[in-house]
Amino acid sequence: MKEKINYYIIYCKYWILTWIKIIPFMIRHGLFDTIRDLRRYPWLLVMLKVNRLLGKFGKGRTLRYQKASSIIVSGIVSGVTEMLGNFFFNSDRMIIHEDMVPPEIFKAMGLVPFMAELNGIMLPMIEPHAMEDYIDMSESSGVPPDICSLPKGTMGMFLKKETPPALAIVASNLPCDAGMCSYALIEKQLKLPTFRLDIPYHFTDERALHYFTDELKRMINWLEEQTPGRMDWDRLREICEERNRMVEYELELWDLVRIRPAPLAGEAVWLTHLWFFNLFPGSKKSTNILKKVVEIGKQNLSEGIPAVKNEKYRALLWNPPLIHFIDLFNWAEKAYGVSLIMDSMSFNRLPFIDTASPDTMLEGLGRNIMYGPMARHTRGPAENYLNDIFYIHKHFDLDMLWVAGHIGCKNTQALNGMLREKCREAGLPLLIIDYDLSDPRIVPREGIIEQINHFMENIMKAERLDL
Repeated sequence: MKEKINYYIIYCKYWILTWIKIIPFMIRHGLFDTIRDLRRYPWLLVMLKVNRLLGKFGKGRTLRYQKASSIIVSGIVSGVTEMLGNFFFNSDRMIIHEDMVPPEIFKAMGLVPFMAELNGIMLPMIEPHAMEDYIDMSESSGVPPDICSLPKGTMGMFLKKETPPALAIVASNLPCDAGMCSYALIEKQLKLPTFRLDIPYHFTDERALHYFTDELKRMINWLEEQTPGRMDWDRLREICEERNRMVEYELELWDLVRIRPAPLAGEAVWLTHLWFFNLFPGSKKSTNILKKVVEIGKQNLSEGIPAVKNEKYRALLWNPPLIHFIDLFNWAEKAYGVSLIMDSMSFNRLPFIDTASPDTMLEGLGRNIMYGPMARHTRGPAENYLNDIFYIHKHFDLDMLWVAGHIGCKNTQALNGMLREKCREAGLPLLIIDYDLSDPRIVPREGIIEQINHFMENIMKAERLDL
């Protein structure tokens, strides 16, 4: 009973905080304009249901674990309101950018970045079926049905004209053919000047770094020609230094989750990285949220309180999270005592940026782009995909590997056979979950649970804890 009361106290606190952040924005925007734009951009109605994440991430969790997740959701709300403010009030400086091109340089130039794929990632977390109309729109317009549903959903939004006005587009040749090619349609639909960063296929040597640093310089010059943005190197240094502080806290968090049982897990690891490093790197607000999450982990550690009450297994999630079943690991914690300790989208080996000069900053940012999640794992030799898996397995003392086997991801599907062989050799239990990233009609929540039950009962010989 006491746990339920504590859960509702935290839930209500952050539910109220959400609306405290949203209502002033709506007042500033004006009642008429708000109603008009809710009709023009129907996905805004889904965004207004963001408090659903408080329940998905918090229900049934230990007190501090719930609090950490709620702090992260509150940070997401702050970020969304900031982006919408730019969307409606600063569109004269807005550019659209691909999710594999982070926003540090754009912000240092005084531009307002809008990530094209953001809604395709965010909306299904809140409402699992939110992207279906956009996916169908793409397919009915001739987009192949067997490609990744994230670019399909993104293209559908542009085809429906539910995206903000902008001055220019910045894309790249990452992470995959579908993601890269989607920008041909987006460029044609918007009729905007478009810049495509060229990331070398062999991205690990010095020659590639020098080439790509020059690409970033070329992009900056192009943006200064096409937009009112101007590079402020001092501002970029501030952003990079703040980003380095974020990394320091993230490394502390990684040290905490190496401990068994882990004092934090799940969203405290993957969602802090997915949201704050990809959308708001170099922001003091992002640093403060990471700091608060780490402090919660340290409190749990000092008092010997695990994040998951009955941590029996520690898992690595490979590939993007299952966004239309975003509370998967909340379910898995209660069902089998499985803690998500690390995921492929968070883990990286290039954390810090040297801020000594403009060139060193661009080199550091360039490395981070070239070594972007998904892209670095599915380009070049198979070792690029496999080596991190087995390093993470040992470094974080993990018991199993769960692969989010998104049927639209041809690159990773092609590597599954080799991965199975390597996991057998290493004695690492492997679960490949068949599903679709953005479309729950392919494999619904119940189908995902059935696959996990089969794996846990037959391979891990585990019994359900919540029966």
